[in-house]
Amino acid sequence: MSTTASRAGQFRRGWIYVLLLALVTINYIDRSALAVVAQTIHTEFGLSPVEMGYLFSSFFWTYALCILPIGIMLDRFSARHINAVGITIWSLAIAATGGAASYAMLMTIRLVMGASEATSIPSCGRIVREWMPAQERGAANAVWSAGSFLGPALGAVIVAALTSVWGWRTAFVVLGALGFVWLACNLLWFDRPERVSWLDDDERRKILAERSAGSPDEIGMRGSPGVILELLRSPSMWGVMIAQAAGVYTLYLLLFWLPSYLQDTKHLTILKTGVYTAIPWAVAVPVSIVLGVISDRLLQNHTLLAGGRRAMCIACALCAATLALVPFTDSTPLIIALFALSLSGINGALSLNLALVTDLVHRARDVGKALSLAILAGNICGLLAPIVTGYVVAGLGAYDWALWIAGILLVIGATALATMTRAVILPADAAMPAQSRAA
Repeated sequence: MSTTASRAGQFRRGWIYVLLLALVTINYIDRSALAVVAQTIHTEFGLSPVEMGYLFSSFFWTYALCILPIGIMLDRFSARHINAVGITIWSLAIAATGGAASYAMLMTIRLVMGASEATSIPSCGRIVREWMPAQERGAANAVWSAGSFLGPALGAVIVAALTSVWGWRTAFVVLGALGFVWLACNLLWFDRPERVSWLDDDERRKILAERSAGSPDEIGMRGSPGVILELLRSPSMWGVMIAQAAGVYTLYLLLFWLPSYLQDTKHLTILKTGVYTAIPWAVAVPVSIVLGVISDRLLQNHTLLAGGRRAMCIACALCAATLALVPFTDSTPLIIALFALSLSGINGALSLNLALVTDLVHRARDVGKALSLAILAGNICGLLAPIVTGYVVAGLGAYDWALWIAGILLVIGATALATMTRAVILPADAAMPAQSRAA
């Protein structure tokens, strides 16, 4: 093999980046689609802002319930099969939304979607741990996490366009087909790096040698569910959980209420709302990926394993808090710019926070559970965002306090990262390198 060909083969794992980005993008297109047509559904079913808030939130009731069991399963079974089941169920559910005849049916479908979509985010973190050299975790997490922003950006335009031409029900049926395309790719080409035939031998050796950064490599070993209690005794675990909760609350506030905010305050058509909603989500994608790459470049193995990534997490959380400035301006371009800046910070904070978890959990067999604890905390807080916002808007007739609450939570999250994540998240009996015992 020529030198050029050899070098080209060294990043075939890039296809895993693409696969994970596509999975999360489809996930977020589907979960955010309801927000794009919220005003239409609100009118058709005669719903109040509070009822819309509960409808948006219902997705996360089952999502939160299923996150931790799925994390335990990911430490015991293949992410390939868990993702296959999840995307099959939620794709059928999103298509069924187009046939909903009542508020109760919409609620039921959202509950099914929440349970099935709980497979994707924990599995992405687990797959990064299996597939990527440790020094790529920040960039890899930022890439797949960018799907949670690319999805709403694409979904806002796609769903708005389909709704304008064929109606909102047809739009949901079309979305259901996307998941089955990803499912076919997953079943045909994805598995662990030890098993796939398309991976270059040199690259396979690099992945297996570097994915644990010197800590014990236990990929494939089954962890114990009882470790959850040990993880919860770690102040660092609580620090990342608080930060994740603040970030996800803000993410879901904007995911479900940004289109309504633009329509209510700027009186836009549904098509123009789709375009304006897409802009900040789209801007956040490249910016947050760059932040992930920078966070990797600044770290060495000993600082990575000791939680050195926290500084970038804190900076991103504070950047996200700029959405609290939105109520102080009436300029639409400035409002869109502030939302773009905030969403860039949110994606950077959330993706790097999960990378921080994988940095601080040195036993691979416990990574899925630790990630699921962080994601569970995020979604318990996040499911409140649509409801709280519904009450705020209904009670005050404005969105100002909804945005200020999110900004305050983000500052609290940054403070938790700065003060609580000072040691590794690791059961007491686990072996670890001496240099990683303290931050």
